[in-house]
Amino acid sequence: MASTVTSRRKQLGNELRHARIAAGYTQQQVADILGCTQGKVNKIESGSVGVKLGDVRSMLDAYDIAGEEAETLLELARAAAGRRGQWSGYRSVVPHWFRTFTDLEPAAAEILTWHGERIPGPLQSEHYMLKQFTEFGATDVTALVRNRLDRKTVFEQQHPPYYRFILSEAALHRAPGGHAPAVMLDQLEHMLELDERDRVYVHVLPFDAKLAAVPNDFTVMRFPDRTRDFVYIEHSAGGVYLDDVKDFQIFVDAWDRLRGAALERQESRQLLKHFAQRYRESLES
Repeated sequence: MASTVTSRRKQLGNELRHARIAAGYTQQQVADILGCTQGKVNKIESGSVGVKLGDVRSMLDAYDIAGEEAETLLELARAAAGRRGQWSGYRSVVPHWFRTFTDLEPAAAEILTWHGERIPGPLQSEHYMLKQFTEFGATDVTALVRNRLDRKTVFEQQHPPYYRFILSEAALHRAPGGHAPAVMLDQLEHMLELDERDRVYVHVLPFDAKLAAVPNDFTVMRFPDRTRDFVYIEHSAGGVYLDDVKDFQIFVDAWDRLRGAALERQESRQLLKHFAQRYRESLES
């Protein structure tokens, strides 16, 4: 089934539920261990209430989870219980439905993302961000830009995720607010710099790619630990997280089809350079 996750607490509850089922425990048995009601365990697993760190340790002991797996869940529990200030200040501009994504982005092992009409956040240059937020009519542009720049630190980690982008050729044409060669030249040069990193891969899907159709934008996140792999789909009213195995595989297959039709990395770099030169000449003329 589809799982909509809007906070670390819901992510933790989801992980604890999967761990309990894998260990063969019922909610009532866990309630007996914790000295609470079955209803309380149900609320913990649904993410509707918080959970004490000691209770999480008791559950992990019962489920025979130790080592790195246990520490990962305990860290998630600490984040859910103790990082109330994380979304204050300029970070508070992040929509609640996107906060789990940004929390888990640095912890992923691999991220596969497809974007048809715009440059995705982690690849955006500061100039592109400013133009985009200004055209949206945002009143907190500075905070939005600072938050998006924070996300880019994912590339600076000691062991960053493998971040694989597929962009439609349309995204290289469509500037925020219309024709803006200076913005797009800055953006393309920025992408070319990022693409030189070992774990950043940018592939362009050309207009003449052999595909029956292309899907809406989506992102696949895979993790190296017990955190459930999921697909994130954003729409005008929010974001949806899918972690059902069948749903997940549908999007992995869709990404593989896109990747098969997209240009190789070096070919994509050549196309990015071609567009950058076009925008450069447009500015000079």
